[in-house]
Amino acid sequence: MKLYSFPQSALEKAIAKRMLTLPASHREWFAERWAQKPYKRSFLDHKAMPLVTLLAKGKTWSEDEWNAALAEWDAKFYDAEAEVLRPLVEGDSLLQLMQKNLPEARVKALLDKLVNDKHE
Repeated sequence: MKLYSFPQSALEKAIAKRMLTLPASHREWFAERWAQKPYKRSFLDHKAMPLVTLLAKGKTWSEDEWNAALAEWDAKFYDAEAEVLRPLVEGDSLLQLMQKNLPEARVKALLDKLVNDKHE
């Protein structure tokens, strides 16, 4: 999937802000991993940025383009990761304008992916 050109520093700031509101167990789990550069880079490149791309381009893509991009995004999520990313889909803070006008079915598909595509 060709990633949307979104400033990574803004995304990191949104994730750091979200970490503060996580339940304690998720906050500890995620913060421990987020502090490690390889995990942070992998999380941003394979989970957060593709999500931002789907949010940004999902308003204008055809059904076929949307379904192909969603299927191509093969990430699996831990519970804490899903909790970090959920507000991005729901239109929290800086991504609010991106999420605006995204069809409700596509919002639901993204939320379902966060819930159903779990690490075992």
